Amino acid sequence: MVPEPQKALMQYRLSVAEERLEASQLLLDSGHFKDSINRSYYAIFYMLRAILALDCVDFKKHAGVIAYFQKNYIKTGILPTKMSKYVTAAFQIRNDADYQDFFVVSEQDASEQYERAKEMCDEIKDYLQKRVVGTV
Repeated sequence: MVPEPQKALMQYRLSVAEERLEASQLLLDSGHFKDSINRSYYAIFYMLRAILALDCVDFKKHAGVIAYFQKNYIKTGILPTKMSKYVTAAFQIRNDADYQDFFVVSEQDASEQYERAKEMCDEIKDYLQKRVVGTV
């Protein structure tokens, strides 16, 4: 059974992730592709942090969150290996879009990142639901 403080933090982070995913879709639909990329990445990031809430673990840097997730959830086979690629790609394109001058994001890039973020969010929510009720 998951203690209430951890469960509450997990649920909060899930709601933040869902809000970021919704914002990504709205930005994509309105042609703001760089901003959509950013919100897709943060949807993924908060999903990872929702998992970490149940483990009572957190990191100050994004790289720490990602490394922990990959070591404890991808390499162990708990979650599919494609998620490692999705996280790595989302982190890279978000950094490029946010910090590189003249970096161009296409509608296809933004759409792909949104779809990957949605897929990860759905899969991680399913995993968390099972974990909270004790079936994993």
